[in-house]
Amino acid sequence: MPGWPWKKKSRTQADAGPDDGSGHLELARESLRELVNDGRLPEGVRDSLAHDYESVEAMLDKLENGHLHLAAFGRVSTGKSSLLNALIGEEVFSVSPLHGETRRSAMQPWNEVRAGGVFLIDTPGLDEAGGEDREAMAKEVAGRSDLVMFVLDGDITDTELQSLRTLLAQGRPVLVVLNKSDLFTGDERDALLGSIRDKTAGLVDPAHVIAAAGQPRPQVVIDIDADGNETEHTRQRAPDVAELRLKLWDILEAEGKTLAALNASLFAADLSDQVGKRILAARREIGEKLVRTYCVGKGIAVAFNPIPVADLFAAAFIDVGMVVHLSKVYDLPLSQKEAGSLVKVIAVEAAALMGTVWALHFVSSALKVGTAGLSTIVTAGAQGAIAYYSTYVVGQVAAKYLGQGKSWGDGGPKHVVKQILDSLDRDSVLADAKREIQARLGLG
Repeated sequence: MPGWPWKKKSRTQADAGPDDGSGHLELARESLRELVNDGRLPEGVRDSLAHDYESVEAMLDKLENGHLHLAAFGRVSTGKSSLLNALIGEEVFSVSPLHGETRRSAMQPWNEVRAGGVFLIDTPGLDEAGGEDREAMAKEVAGRSDLVMFVLDGDITDTELQSLRTLLAQGRPVLVVLNKSDLFTGDERDALLGSIRDKTAGLVDPAHVIAAAGQPRPQVVIDIDADGNETEHTRQRAPDVAELRLKLWDILEAEGKTLAALNASLFAADLSDQVGKRILAARREIGEKLVRTYCVGKGIAVAFNPIPVADLFAAAFIDVGMVVHLSKVYDLPLSQKEAGSLVKVIAVEAAALMGTVWALHFVSSALKVGTAGLSTIVTAGAQGAIAYYSTYVVGQVAAKYLGQGKSWGDGGPKHVVKQILDSLDRDSVLADAKREIQARLGLG
C-alpha cells in the first residue's frame, strides 16, 4: 500500500497474541535501552548527544506506558490547532486569527479513544517568516510521532509536496487532510481532493486523503417573522471531522502497537547512526593526535640514529606500534603480526605510488654516514621529516582502514592509499614535521 510501511491487519489479528505488535515493541525497547546504557561511548560523545538521549528516555517512557503520538503537521494557518480541538471535542489548543499563533509544540491527551494513552500534538507552522527554528521543531515532533496528519487548506503546493516526501522518506505513516473544506462547494472540494490524490499518487493511498473542517465558518441564517420582516444572524456550525476520526480510530485499533514499535525502531536506528558518526569522529580526533605523536617520535628517532639499516628497523617497529595502538582506539584490536602485515601492505602500495619520496629516505640515510657536524644535523633533520611523513601516511591509511571496519572497500588497498596521498599536501606535512622535530630538539 503506497506510503504506508505496514500491512493492514484485521481487528481480530490485531488483538491476537504475538502478532499484536508486542514483540516489535519489546525489540524497540531493547534497542533504545542499549543506546542509553552503551558504556563504550568515548568521553564527550554522550554529552554532545544529550538532547538526543533525553528523547530516547522520553521514547522509552512512551513505550513503557503504551502511549501513541499523533502530530498535526503543515503550513501556517491551515487550521491544525482547530482540527485537533475538533477531534478532542474542546478548545485545548490555542486558536487565533493571528498568523502563526502556535509558537511551540503542544500535546494533549485524546480522551475519546477507549484504549487511552493516545496524545495529539500541535506543531508550529512550516513557513512562518523567520521561523527556521519552529520549522526544525515541527519536523522533529513529526519525526517522533507514530502517525502524522499532514494538514492542507487547498491544493498541495510543491513545497508541501517536498515536505510530504521528506516525512515519508523517514518511514512515517501519513494521512493527508484537506482542512477548511467548508470553504468550497461540493464540486470544488471533490476537484481539490482529486488533484491532491493525483499529485500524491505513489506516495499516499488515495483512501488516506480526507476532507475535514475543524472550525467551519459561521452559517448565515435569515429568519422571517409573521409580517414578512427578515432578521439576519449567524450560527456556528459543528466541526466536520467524523470521517477523519473514524479513519484514525481504525488505524490505531488495528495497528497501534505496530505503529509505536515502527517509530521507536526508526528513531533508534536514526540515533544509532548519529552516535556511530560521532563516535567515529571522536576516534578520528584521538587517532589524529596519536598519529602525530608517533610521527614526531619516529622523526626524532630516525634523525638521531646514524646507522641506515637500524633506521629502517626503527621505522617499521614504530609504525607497527602505532597501528596496534590505533586499532585499540577504533575498538578493533590488531595483534603485532596483523599490524605488521597491514604496515607492509601500506608501505608497498605507497612506495609504488611515491617512489621518489621513499628514495629520498635512503639518500638521507647515506648522507648521514658521510657527513659530520652541522651537515649531519641538517641531513638527519631532513630524513627525520621524511620519516615523519611516511608514518603520517601509514597512520592516515590505517585509520581509514579501521574506520571502515577493517575493510579496504571495493577499490582495495591501492585505492585507499591513493586517496590518502591525493588528500595530503606533502610540502605542508613536511614543513610541519620539521617544525615539530626542531621544537622537540630545542632548535626552533
